[in-house]
Amino acid sequence: MITQYYRPQTLEEALQLLSRSDTRPLGGGTLLTQRSEESFSVVDLQALGLNYLNKSGERLSIGAATTLQTLLESTDTSAALKSALLLETPLNLRNMGTVAGTLVTCDGRSPFAAVMLALDAKLIFAQGDETITLGNYLPTRVGAPNKLITKIEIPLNVRLAFETVARSPSDKPIVCAALAQWPSGRTRLALGGFGASPALALDGSAPNDLQAAARNAFAEAGDEWASKEYRSEIAAVLAKRCMEAMDENLATK
Repeated sequence: MITQYYRPQTLEEALQLLSRSDTRPLGGGTLLTQRSEESFSVVDLQALGLNYLNKSGERLSIGAATTLQTLLESTDTSAALKSALLLETPLNLRNMGTVAGTLVTCDGRSPFAAVMLALDAKLIFAQGDETITLGNYLPTRVGAPNKLITKIEIPLNVRLAFETVARSPSDKPIVCAALAQWPSGRTRLALGGFGASPALALDGSAPNDLQAAARNAFAEAGDEWASKEYRSEIAAVLAKRCMEAMDENLATK
């Protein structure tokens, strides 16, 4: 239950409020405004100017309070990332939910988080401009100090593909795969659809190992939605499809 509401006008004021143990940042409010037995205060970030998209060279900076829908509509957003955003949540919630808030609260079934993990997204925090990769952040976010993300950075000079399997075309995935490849040959494969957060299956320069990496990453990924054998095999299939899609796009250019 929200007991107090603050709307600071400066980042410094927001950080001072968030230093209290019983306060939480409020972006889109899709989760914090739901009923809860826990009492806490919220710090509304709307007045801090954190809702922006800035392209600089081969990198896109995304303000933490940018909505999912704004990112979806951007001409700098790739088709693969758009596909993941469409599956993340319905239109009304995309208009409310923020990029940072979605990453902070995501679970393993988040297609958006899976794509951002494949892109090796960087999170920049207000406290000392600290930068942490999404892959390093996700395992540590539960119980972590109340730190404020100000922006997220993703590369634009990568090839990106996204594939998914779900019970219906609009459902969140039972398995999804996101594959990013840099001009240097660096290749990252992230898998979603299971667990507390998406899993990084590969980060290297050996695409020939994609299917084996996918199978291994989901070798124990069984739950009420799917068996571990099914997920492991489908993850390999989707990884292969991602590489084929990237090769096809490259051939048509």
